[in-house]
Amino acid sequence: MTYHFSKTVDLPFDAAVAATIEALKHHGFGVLTQIDVKDTLNKKLGVEFQPYLILGACNPKLAYEALTVEDKIGTMLPCNVVVQQRERGKVEISAVDPVASMTAIENPKLGAVAGQVRELLKQVVAEIA
Repeated sequence: MTYHFSKTVDLPFDAAVAATIEALKHHGFGVLTQIDVKDTLNKKLGVEFQPYLILGACNPKLAYEALTVEDKIGTMLPCNVVVQQRERGKVEISAVDPVASMTAIENPKLGAVAGQVRELLKQVVAEIA
């Protein structure tokens, strides 16, 4: 089982970020955190890295539902979505597969919520042009 869904698009990096955030909003997610990995690695290690942004996405309704059936699930929230520069001007968008990340938790109610989140994140990735 893979742990993510990915799609490569032919967009400038900033446009891909904006399209990803818009697609997340369209499917009920907000972006709680943004980690600029390129900037962080440069500041902390003095190394160069490709543009790489981690978006911490959360669907409040489904997060609340997950928290009510499994109170430690906050250790796995929010759902991460990565936007990273690839070669020849391509940009890859990847989202965590919440079903794959929840397999260690034996709670059928949580599995149902993770399945809903999985379908929404698949739609998000699929609709980015």
